[in-house]
Amino acid sequence: MHERLRPGLERRLKNQVRGTVLFDRFSRGRYATDASIYQVMPTGVVIPSCIEDIECALAAAREDGVALTMRGGGTSQCGQTVNSGLIVDTSRHLDAIIELDVAGRRAVVEPGIVLDDLNRRLKPHGLWFPVDVSTASRATIGGMAANNSCGSRSLRYGTMRDNTLSIDALLAGGARAHFGPLAQTGADAGIADLAESLLALGRAEADEILRRFPKVQRRVGGYNLDALLPDADPVNLAHILVGSEGTLGISTAIEIRLWPLPPKRKILGACHFPSFRAAMDAAQYIVPLSPTSVELVDATMIELARDIPMYRPTLEAFVRGNPAALLLVEFADDPGDNDRKAAALDDVMSDLGFGFGRGGDHEGGSVRIDEPGLQAAIADLRAGGLNIMMSMRDEGKPVSFVEDCAVPLAHLADYTDRLTAIFDRHGTRGTWYAHASVGCLHVRPVLNMKLEKDAVTMRQIAEEAFAVVREYKGSHSGEHGDGIARSEFHEAMFGRRIVDAFEQVKDRFDPGGVLNPGRIVRAPRMNDRSLFRYRPDYRFEDLKTGHDWSAWPGKAGGLQGAVEMCNNNGACRKQVGGAMCPSYRVTRNERDVTRGRANSLRLALSGQLGPDALQSDEMAETLKLCVSCKACRRECPTGVDMARMKTEVLYQRTLKNGISLQQRLIAELPRYARWGASLGGLMDLRERWKPLARLAERLTGFSRRRTLPRFAKSPFRDDEIGMSSGKRQVVLFADTFGRWFEPAVLRAAVSVLKAGNYAVSVARPADGHDRPLCCGRTYLAAGMIDKARAEAARTLDALGPALRSGAAIVGLEPSCLLTLRDEFLTLIPGDDSRQLAERAQLVEEFLAAEAESGSLELDLAPPAARALLHGHCHQKAFATMGAVERTLGLIPGMQVETIESSCCGMAGAFGYAADTIDVSLAMGEISLLPTVRAAESDTLVVADGTSCRHQIADGTGRKALHVVEVLANALDTARNIRHRPANADRPGRVEDES
Repeated sequence: MHERLRPGLERRLKNQVRGTVLFDRFSRGRYATDASIYQVMPTGVVIPSCIEDIECALAAAREDGVALTMRGGGTSQCGQTVNSGLIVDTSRHLDAIIELDVAGRRAVVEPGIVLDDLNRRLKPHGLWFPVDVSTASRATIGGMAANNSCGSRSLRYGTMRDNTLSIDALLAGGARAHFGPLAQTGADAGIADLAESLLALGRAEADEILRRFPKVQRRVGGYNLDALLPDADPVNLAHILVGSEGTLGISTAIEIRLWPLPPKRKILGACHFPSFRAAMDAAQYIVPLSPTSVELVDATMIELARDIPMYRPTLEAFVRGNPAALLLVEFADDPGDNDRKAAALDDVMSDLGFGFGRGGDHEGGSVRIDEPGLQAAIADLRAGGLNIMMSMRDEGKPVSFVEDCAVPLAHLADYTDRLTAIFDRHGTRGTWYAHASVGCLHVRPVLNMKLEKDAVTMRQIAEEAFAVVREYKGSHSGEHGDGIARSEFHEAMFGRRIVDAFEQVKDRFDPGGVLNPGRIVRAPRMNDRSLFRYRPDYRFEDLKTGHDWSAWPGKAGGLQGAVEMCNNNGACRKQVGGAMCPSYRVTRNERDVTRGRANSLRLALSGQLGPDALQSDEMAETLKLCVSCKACRRECPTGVDMARMKTEVLYQRTLKNGISLQQRLIAELPRYARWGASLGGLMDLRERWKPLARLAERLTGFSRRRTLPRFAKSPFRDDEIGMSSGKRQVVLFADTFGRWFEPAVLRAAVSVLKAGNYAVSVARPADGHDRPLCCGRTYLAAGMIDKARAEAARTLDALGPALRSGAAIVGLEPSCLLTLRDEFLTLIPGDDSRQLAERAQLVEEFLAAEAESGSLELDLAPPAARALLHGHCHQKAFATMGAVERTLGLIPGMQVETIESSCCGMAGAFGYAADTIDVSLAMGEISLLPTVRAAESDTLVVADGTSCRHQIADGTGRKALHVVEVLANALDTARNIRHRPANADRPGRVEDES
């Protein structure tokens, strides 16, 4: 990567800025990309802690002759937030609500506040900000203002421009200024001359603006010169900044209009169509019903989403048959109006000739959806449209450059037909989704941007597509802005005279060209491959990998394709909901999010960070806070499995550097655990004598602030089960942690399974060795993939008879059992691993399935009135939380509440390490530990992960139980009730005996 180092600039910024200044190669690489196809290595990165930090950065950039580009969530589709100078990231610290006027329905916010976070804070006041972009979990208000974002409900609520009242901005020369409606206060004194020159430009170009600007709502290209027209009501100078992509000024405070929360009861109509054109043609007849939104989902998106575990159940719940397209029509008014409009929607569909009653599933028709949970799931599905489309595991991917065109609804069907014909002529196809209500469809032709011929094709398609858009008097930029992808086409869209006016606006605001140059005006060619993420010299060397990555294309055995699945859209940056990405939720550091790690891996593996970058200390630091929670495996819509990638990097690093003492202690735990009980006295001494704890910390890297797990005085033995018979054979996979540290959990499982009349046995080695089986998880955590593979082979051999006999294979510890379903497939690919992956179950999955089939009979009584349930990360990643809830639901009369939590923070050895314990504790404090502390003393705390239970004990002093321990207690409670005297009081609950 070509770069120009500026050590003087770095020293100056580090001396003056209170926030963070990053000039190292890895950090700059992480900020070289956004969600577009482009990549530009910046000079440095500034993460300001206050507005004064931005002033320092701007002054330094201006005086040193480098550009300055503002950045929020980094989700821009067109290359707006990448440039060669300083990148200033407001998303970590500048996220305050400066002022909230509930009665006046307005707020003033800092630019780095994330939309979802803002709306969570507004909800108690009955308000929200309705520019609901699909990236709401990470899009910042500053970025949305810079892009003039729109969202799915712009039909009802308008665009960002419509909802921006005023902006406080920092100008290129360093002055602070206020931009707002002139009718109220006139121009701010500091910008009086600028305001007058802008208004004069508006007067001079009024006729040309009216003639050349498209008359569609979704026009966000160029500068908003129409805001300067003499008859604009009112003239609001803030609107010239909205959509300017940080090229005119830097927003420091944004005043926005708020709206009342919509009624909770909505109706969603899922209109099914047998052809894509039929759906496009129908939009013009549906919009007059006044829905809040009409969103398109095409057959490609449906097909791809069916292969993504988190979306599959949603599709099964409402999609009938195999439609060519869906229109999702939302009505969110009062209940009476919603019902009337939903009935009218059925009439429209019937008038158009579509109805399930006449033609079956493939003819079309409307499915009415009233259930809020399903509506929310469908909204998540639609919001994930981009990532779903990008989940293709081919070298070719849907590419963003014509995806934002907007045309009048009357022409939408013809436009999409003609655009499809353009794709056909160039030997590709398009994917379609998004805002049918306003004629703005996100369409992406599938291209391989590593190929010169496809870069040429991209430009040809753009020129032809934009010509069609102009013919229909539409806009070539309807939501995602201009950036690199569309700025050069403004002259064809608006004419030379308007482009001259754009350049005059830029020069009056920023005569030195400091602010995000080359965007909107004086832009580079959109297919300049030197600006591409995959430029002509992009190389990915072959690499002998530890895992099998052949499911993905590319070099390094497919590791290339797996890493490149990250499209930078940033779903991993969410702060609430799900589990991804837990360390980022603490640090808010781009390095510590799946996207940042994937970018670092791609750059390192392609040689762009220098030799040996993959095995470097910087890469180790990049991955250090990845807790291998596997949430990204499920929640990243493109399936970037950073946990597996981390083990691969650790493997490559160990090949070069060997194994540290800490890694060896973690990895070899299953081998030395049998002698652990004899070390109990030494462990007690470590806890009591601080000098020994400090020495141990220096030697092993395990924090003296943590109590280490205690070896059990009476470990679990395979032969203690004895002879067992029952209606079905259950083979218990006794994990290392349960066997040597918490044998009570294994014993509880045996008692519950026997009570259910199952014949229980323990999986034993087939090689005659007396060393118990192990899933290899500890070896994976240390990067010792070859040893993990050996353990996997032993386990496959041992479980072969159970697989052949049809016995149930059941485990207790999520991280261990689910290794059999996941990593075994890439350690030892083949039919045996696939069969084991299909058959291995967590105990709660087995019990829930048996109960649903009517095969499980347990006499249970509630050991407590209430239970709090925390899910292990791997349970969430493999969608087994429902099974835990159903299993606990077998206990009559016990209320179960699932804690909304991400990773507990312990995450195996992560929480014990001296260099990660602070982040570990902070992760627990996000929601889990405060919720447990607030629970009544007689509330059970349930957590199936041994690490989770230890974190809860350390952080709250409460003992958490595995689900089988709760069931065992429920069996005991029922037994005590049966045998108590008739006049005895009912017991409150059985105390935990362990």
